[in-house]
Amino acid sequence: MVTMHRCTVAVAGTHSTGKSMFMAKLHRELCHRGMSAECVHPSARSAMELGFPILSEHTFESTAWMMAKTIQLEMCAALRSKIVLVDRPVPDALGYLLGALRYTGRVIEEERLNRLNAICASWIQEYDLVIVTELDPSMPLAAGRDADYGFRVAAGKAIREVVSRMTSKHLVLRRDEEESALAAAIETVKLKVSGS
Repeated sequence: MVTMHRCTVAVAGTHSTGKSMFMAKLHRELCHRGMSAECVHPSARSAMELGFPILSEHTFESTAWMMAKTIQLEMCAALRSKIVLVDRPVPDALGYLLGALRYTGRVIEEERLNRLNAICASWIQEYDLVIVTELDPSMPLAAGRDADYGFRVAAGKAIREVVSRMTSKHLVLRRDEEESALAAAIETVKLKVSGS
């Protein structure tokens, strides 16, 4: 029986920190090297269109929906490619909730929060590398994005905390370190896909 080695690289972080640009560059670099990759980009806009609160108003329900939707999209992408690139992985959903709770002073039942933590802690092991973007205040906010800087900071901090405590397979992407992060991601893909 031949085992197919799948590789999943995720980019997490608060909005307008360069995640999508980095992911597009990584995708191009992999294609340039003859490696086909499938990109996944779950959107909180889809949750909002269904009636779920988002951003600083995130709830248990919206977070559970985002986690489930992300996992669904990742699994569908894995049917089409052995390399999956995830822009906004499962830890983002939990980080946004934790950031929202801290920022607004709200709380949710501990048992429910524990369940979300358990889902995230289990699923994050599916990622071969998680790259966490760092909020750079000089980076312009993308059009139509929430401009509440305080919430962006809270969400970014919470996402970094979630990733740091749940996996050692991560690195921080600072604006001036994009090339080294790209090299690390490409090396991760090459090693995993080759089965080394």
